[in-house]
Parts: sequence; structure tokens; C-alpha cells
Amino acid sequence: MLGLIQSAVSHATVLDLTPSAVSHSVRGSEAKVGAVLFERGRGGATPTPAGERAVALGRRILRMCEVLGAEVRGAGRGAVEGVLRIVAFRSAALHLLPPALERLTARHPGIRPEVRVVREIGAGAAGEVAAGRADLGIATLGGSQEVTPGLLTGVLAQEAYRLVHPAGHPDPKGLPLMDWDENCGSHTRSWWRSQERIPRATVKAEDDAMVLTTVGRGLGMAIMPELSLREATEAVDITHLGPGGPVRQVGYVTTAESASTLAVRALIRELRSEKG
Repeated sequence: MLGLIQSAVSHATVLDLTPSAVSHSVRGSEAKVGAVLFERGRGGATPTPAGERAVALGRRILRMCEVLGAEVRGAGRGAVEGVLRIVAFRSAALHLLPPALERLTARHPGIRPEVRVVREIGAGAAGEVAAGRADLGIATLGGSQEVTPGLLTGVLAQEAYRLVHPAGHPDPKGLPLMDWDENCGSHTRSWWRSQERIPRATVKAEDDAMVLTTVGRGLGMAIMPELSLREATEAVDITHLGPGGPVRQVGYVTTAESASTLAVRALIRELRSEKG
């Protein structure tokens, strides 16, 4: 059913189906599930929320069929194997995942990790997992990032934010405040607003790496989480914000069905080992 639903959007020609055959198939699928999956209009068909949910669940079902095959084949050899699809925001992909993946693949050489970097904007990493495009995501938990109901999460790290400013600058708090779209925790924003000495963000950058480089050039200051500051150079100084400063939680996100698979369970163990 998933293939027919997706073909209704853009792949009818590839599948050698006529528009009427596609429409008939989609109507049949809608009758089976008891919901309208596409809104039809002059510009074509667009998926309804029910249609998007059907596609996401279909992807997850097909993925579990793939995992079933990998786990059954591995069971005969006492091995854990197969592709493991992971998504993470940039600094987590750089600093949290590599040591965990190094241990994972050393213990289970048959696991083949595929890592994609996604921006923590909108649905972010959790949205990729919910949509069936990833088995596990590393995401920011809490704040303004609401995890889709039904997903399983676990905290891996709680990191404090720091003030980062040009090294040796005589008045760093007089510089413009830099920010980037992914720095979106609501608790962090609330903390910023309560600080009289910190101006509103006046410079926007694409990501945290660009913020850090720009600060090092003397063009501003920033409030940044510890993971991002692992890339700091001698061009910047880092100042603690005190016990009342903002923090964020970084954790894993997965589905109930993926959490039961051997590869995902093994990765979670390694991620938790890194935490410990």
C-alpha cells in the first residue's frame, strides 16, 4: 500500500501506471484505512495529516521487515548485523556519536552505521525517526522541541551553556550577541530575556560552527552549549554563567519497534556507556 500511496504523488510514470489507475488504487487504500489520505485539487494531490501518518508507518513497517531479515541471518552466526540508520544534529554527530560507534563496530563488525546530520529545526532528528527515515536520532530533549508522542527517549547528557567571547577583549558584553536557528530551547530564551546585561540577538548565523568562528574574529559574543565549544580555539575565551545558567538535555530518540532490535539496543548501550 505504501508504494501505491507514494506513487500517487510523483512516481506513477516510473511504475507504468495511468493516472486513473493511481486514483483508483488510492481510493481503495483510503477505503481500507477509513481516512482521506490525499487532498485533490487543480494543482495535484497533497497528503493529508492522515496520509503523512500512513506513509510514516508504512516506512517503519517496511524497515522492520528489513531488520527481521538481518537479525534472522545474523542469529545463525550469533552475530548482530545490518544497516543502522542514525540521525543527529551537527555537534552531536561530531562529538557524541564517534566514540560510541567505534566501540559498537568493534564489538559488532556486521553493523553498518549510516549517519546523517539534520538541523534541529522544526521536527528535527525526532521527526526523522517518527517518519521512518531513521532508526535512532540524537536530539535536544525538552525546551521548545516537543518529541512526537509514541517515541521513546533517554537522556545522554545535560550540558551547560557558556558565554564565549573574543580572547582578551576588554568589554565582551558590549559586543553584539550572536545566535543561530538551532539554538532554540525555550528555557534558554527565557534565561536570556531575564538578563539585563545581555542584549537581544543582533547577529544571526547559519550554525554553531559559524558562530564560534565569527566570535573568534572579534565580531560578537555568544551563549553556546558545551558540545559546540569542544571546537573552540585559542581565539576565544569561555566564561561560566553560574549555577543559574541555562542547560539543555541531549538524548536519543527511537521508536518502540526499533528499540527492540539488536542493533539499536547495542547502540543505546554504547551511548549510555559514553555518558557514564
